[in-house]
Amino acid sequence: MTQLNTPYPSTAYITGFLRSRGIDAAQEDLALALVLELFSQEGLGHIRDRAQAVPARKRSATVSFFLDHFERYRSTVAPVIAFLQGRDTTIAHRIAGRAFLPEGPRFDSLDVYVDPDDPNGGDPLAWAFGSLGQQDRARHLATLYLNDLADVVRDAVDERFEFVRYAESLAQSQPTFAPLAAALAAPPTLVDRRLQELAAAALERHSPRVVLLSVPFPGAVYGAFRIAQAVRAFDPTIVTVLGGGFVNTELRELAEPQVFDFFDYVTLDAGERPLLALLEHLQGKRSRQRLVRTFVRDDDSGSVRYINFVEPDIAFAEVGTPTWDGLPIDRYLSVLDMLNPMHRLWSDGRWNKLTVAHGCYWKKCSFCDVSLDYISRYDGASAATLADRIDAIIAETGQSGFHFVDEAAPPKALKALALELIERERAISWWGNIRFEKSFTPEVCALLAESGCIAVSGGLEVASDRLLKLMKKGVSVEQVARVTHGFAEAGILVHAYLMYGFPTQTVQDTVDALEYVRQLFEAGCIHSGFFHRFACTVHSPVGMQPEEYGVTLKPLPPISFAKNDVGFIDPTGTDHAALGVALNKALYNYMHGIGLDEDVRAWFNGRVPRSRVPRNFIARALR
Repeated sequence: MTQLNTPYPSTAYITGFLRSRGIDAAQEDLALALVLELFSQEGLGHIRDRAQAVPARKRSATVSFFLDHFERYRSTVAPVIAFLQGRDTTIAHRIAGRAFLPEGPRFDSLDVYVDPDDPNGGDPLAWAFGSLGQQDRARHLATLYLNDLADVVRDAVDERFEFVRYAESLAQSQPTFAPLAAALAAPPTLVDRRLQELAAAALERHSPRVVLLSVPFPGAVYGAFRIAQAVRAFDPTIVTVLGGGFVNTELRELAEPQVFDFFDYVTLDAGERPLLALLEHLQGKRSRQRLVRTFVRDDDSGSVRYINFVEPDIAFAEVGTPTWDGLPIDRYLSVLDMLNPMHRLWSDGRWNKLTVAHGCYWKKCSFCDVSLDYISRYDGASAATLADRIDAIIAETGQSGFHFVDEAAPPKALKALALELIERERAISWWGNIRFEKSFTPEVCALLAESGCIAVSGGLEVASDRLLKLMKKGVSVEQVARVTHGFAEAGILVHAYLMYGFPTQTVQDTVDALEYVRQLFEAGCIHSGFFHRFACTVHSPVGMQPEEYGVTLKPLPPISFAKNDVGFIDPTGTDHAALGVALNKALYNYMHGIGLDEDVRAWFNGRVPRSRVPRNFIARALR
């Protein structure tokens, strides 16, 4: 599982590349198919059967509500799915009326918006949608309805179920394969069986000789192994290959032979070159010893071997154009979780995902996996090539929205692309991730907006000049304020990635950081944000040279499977977990325009020091 509103781009890139080399390739999104199967009239019937098998005294409130209102759920699920897919927009009026859908526990969240003195009669969503925003209001209510059903699946059918992070604890930084092996050996749940049936149906349709499974995140690993089980059961002669972002970060020291009971090969980093070598090997044109960045199980010893016959990677300009052919682009679900115009972009709308360049042009941030290929090997393409890819994708999909999924899109390339799009008179909408660096002048921001840029996201991280310097971010708080203000003035929404718990960060640093963030929201520089807890990874500068950051790494156990996160001891002893609750509470309110005039200390439980940041710091920086 990755997201519901648009396909993850890895299969589109690989399919496009293989076809450009004359190789017959087809792609499937079994995650979407699984969701549509579960949340259908028939699927809800199977979920009810499992829920009724749970003793009444052990049922959660969500499960009990589902069973009590099952007939309404069954009669409304198809219209809701069709509405979220954009196939039946007129049902929005009934959904928004609040009398059509059963409203389970997820709808309790609406209570936080009720103002007893509200002239709108206590309508909890009037502030967000007014009297005419029926489509968005209905989409938000339909999303709450869908989340209620997901909670039922988790509570009554499969406790690991999530739309995004399904069973991720079985894979994320797991030193051994044992937890995943135990889960895979257990009797399949309803979700497992549906996924395996969908996999078998896809195999029937395509009759492949090689099946590639892309796992970008830990939450996709368990499903991938269940699919591999289905492939083995369907036809054990089909070759199975595992790759993707999770493999590239966490399985670089893979030594567990059991993995190869499911997969024949595991490849690392950019997949184009390893796949060409592997396909040549399978065709008898290349020996096993000449595979590229590939793990195999030795036929004689049974141990895992890593083979890397060194060959140059395929240049980014030559990887071809990604294709969505074969993916049901009209079946994805545009959901609206967060009532924030910037935050919604991640889950609402079917965006064509594209990269401006491979890798990161900066590649210095100390918290990032700068030693790995997906960051360290920077390789771009001309503006004309990128614009040609955009034209081809629009012609194929009929969709003109693009999400540039670079680690940090390079400013020079974005400016050149903007000029190319304007010259070609292309009317597209695009957004992507950047660094808030000074080359994004107000003039450049205006140019990007003219080319179709609607939003940018970037890392403010710890919002502390001392810590920004320590993490080699290459920006200051003042600079971020001026750059984000330039984007905002150009009509571009701005999202800030924020971090807490970085080595040597104190309570005082955290309070000051929140004050900077408050002022940035107050000044209209940023429109949304997300605080995440710093995690030290073995491939980052902090993980590789911890002494430079004042911390000591905790010893890792013997590892044969996944290796990524590593614990550390910070001598400051700050309770970051407690602080994180306050930071996220404050940020949630700031994104809804609430509490911007309050002292930031009000968000924390217990006493914290007064902020040292002048109340007019950001305003002064903008002047």
